[in-house]
Amino acid sequence: MNQLARLDSASIPFIDLAAQRRRLGRSIDDAIARVLDHCQFILGPEVRALEAELAAFCGARHCVTCASGTDALMLVLMAKGIGSGDAVICPSFTFTATAEVVALVGATPVFADVEEPTFNLDARSLQRACAMARRLGLRPKAVIPVDLFGQPADYKSIAALAESEKLFVLDDAAQAFGASCGNQRLGAIAPATATSFFPAKPLGCYGDGGAVFTDDEELARIMRSLRVHGEGRDKYEGARIGLNGRMDTLQAAVLIEKLKIFPDEITARERIARRYSAGLSDIVTVPTVADGASSVWAQYTIRLASCRRDALAAALRQQGIPTAVYYPIPLHRQQIYRDFPIAEGGAPVSERLAEEVISLPMHAYLDEVTQDRIIEAVRHSLGA
Repeated sequence: MNQLARLDSASIPFIDLAAQRRRLGRSIDDAIARVLDHCQFILGPEVRALEAELAAFCGARHCVTCASGTDALMLVLMAKGIGSGDAVICPSFTFTATAEVVALVGATPVFADVEEPTFNLDARSLQRACAMARRLGLRPKAVIPVDLFGQPADYKSIAALAESEKLFVLDDAAQAFGASCGNQRLGAIAPATATSFFPAKPLGCYGDGGAVFTDDEELARIMRSLRVHGEGRDKYEGARIGLNGRMDTLQAAVLIEKLKIFPDEITARERIARRYSAGLSDIVTVPTVADGASSVWAQYTIRLASCRRDALAAALRQQGIPTAVYYPIPLHRQQIYRDFPIAEGGAPVSERLAEEVISLPMHAYLDEVTQDRIIEAVRHSLGA
């Protein structure tokens, strides 16, 4: 087999964590070794240091780290006292965790549709979802916009509507930490922003982890209590019903080192996204970033007719090129959520996107030779 044939048959990782690990080298080993030396594995000094560095990075006054992105969302809802009889508006085109936490605190998720160009929450559908909630005797209390695939939602429109509807805005930035809207990074835009450090995220640790950003000192204080079983003056005095939601010190140590190279990785992701769009925009619908916004490109997601999507995925798989579909079933169509309300008019855009989207390999270490192989394979598979 010649060298070109071996290259064509080589499998491409969807997200190459090993390449990043090689770049970080001894810095990760040394960071972990420091934790192993001091043995403060829960809420050790690295956790406090990471919180300060993350807050400074995005411009928020407070950062409260926790055990996962799901816990981050949950902590905010719990701290705001949202529960039975309350409605929380969620986009239908997202991962289950966004609506899951609403149901877990006893509130009712009400689903809204998304905008076609950006995949993010449609403010007009948000308004209709609030009306539906009131019609059903629920109290609209909060909205959870999702910054899908790395791009911020339309917070100007959402904030205006949230003010008129008296909704608390909880930004689900699990896929988009590091992105910006105007001159502000996510974390400093909404009253509270939750993110995830799951390993596949643009900024990920080596396990589960999450954080909440806010300028509200009282909200931060309550969340710090909630993440440690609702502790009061000490861990044996319960001030409120909480959960075990602390970040491990080892994960904080890893994230401190990864944060040092994160700005460079964001730049690389943007460069890779531009190359994808230049190579594919004439044959598929490529993603659009709203004016004044930036994306961290957690995923590079294209659109094409569902019958062609399945054929493309199969053809690329035969060539060692992985793809993924985020998300094949909108939340309002899933069995576990079918009994929850949806905005008047339904979510036709979410349903259409679920049939058309497919994501290509995307990470900061995708070199041009490999990316060109992917682009050429997509074009060939689609007959271009």
